[in-house]
Amino acid sequence: MSSTNSNYPEIREAVAKLCSKFPGEYWRALDDTDTYPTEFVQALTDSGFLSVLIPEEYGGAGLPIEAGCVILEEIQRSGCNGGACHAQMYTMGTLLRHGTEEQKKKYLPGIAEGSLRLQAFGVTEPTSGTDTTRIRTMAVRDGDDYVINGQKVFISRTEHSDLMVLLTRTTPRDECKKPSDGMSVFLVDMREALGNGLTINPIKTMLNHATTELFFDNMRVPAANMLGAEGKGFKCILDGMNAERILIASECIGDARFFVERASAYACEREVFGRPIGQNQGIQFPIARNYVETEAAALMVYNAAKLFDEGKPCGSEANMCKLVASEASWHAADTCLQTHGGFGYAQEYDIERKFRETRLYQTAPISTNLILSHVGIHELGMPKSF
Repeated sequence: MSSTNSNYPEIREAVAKLCSKFPGEYWRALDDTDTYPTEFVQALTDSGFLSVLIPEEYGGAGLPIEAGCVILEEIQRSGCNGGACHAQMYTMGTLLRHGTEEQKKKYLPGIAEGSLRLQAFGVTEPTSGTDTTRIRTMAVRDGDDYVINGQKVFISRTEHSDLMVLLTRTTPRDECKKPSDGMSVFLVDMREALGNGLTINPIKTMLNHATTELFFDNMRVPAANMLGAEGKGFKCILDGMNAERILIASECIGDARFFVERASAYACEREVFGRPIGQNQGIQFPIARNYVETEAAALMVYNAAKLFDEGKPCGSEANMCKLVASEASWHAADTCLQTHGGFGYAQEYDIERKFRETRLYQTAPISTNLILSHVGIHELGMPKSF
């Protein structure tokens, strides 16, 4: 067993045991009807896996982000899909590091016990794309509230969440010294907002990811629900973004291991021309290369997690580990599908489903080109390319 697969063995075993109760048939049935995996998410909640990053004083386990990585990696490796619930882990970065003590006491115990769901992270807008500084959703102070107008797109799990971390502008971009100034973060209670200024429209996509488009029409949010200081929301949200990239990178490692294990097993079992197809170097070597790529990426993921847990700067590491992990999973997915031949396209093998699911992470939560731009500018000192 590889060294990158040996941390938190008890958690790995427990997660794998839970996931075994939700086999491929369960996920295929959900795919057929675009249904949210409520039973699976509830099982994870009841087992305490979704609250591992919440400090013990608020009802969680108080474990580092590395433990969250292990949980999500094992979920993906088992053939399940952590995309239905992973936001509850990475949104903790913003609330834990920038929420007031009163806010933490109000929300975290409920999240830890499962009575409150924090699964939505509202950042992306249709007109801004990856240029977050150009978001247009505006929050204007009105007495004890902020009145919010605007739009978000590709915001997942909003129909299955009670709370949402929402990034808005409180000062227009052209009035700020820096483009990243003038943005603020709110914790929105969607149970109160839905139908009172908040409209949610589902978006049907190539995978069952429960994603939506949001419209804000004079939606009121108490000023007490602001996380961090007004106008400094971009810095607050970065903690959530770094955690998001590290945790999703760990999911990609799990996906990659799923594909490598399925491909190598099939290559040993499937016989053509009187011998196992894995005896052919054209089959064997790509799978072996995928394994090497996966193990290298896993080292980067857990290094980034270590830096995050130590409170050290980890923006580049979070970006880079997400890039290499997503590429490892995508390369392994392609090899696995090719190894299975026509059977890879048959739904009963679960290869095509996982193939579709892991492709998402080439695009989100941050595009490959934006990561390369970050590295070129901030690590290599080259001129800004956009």
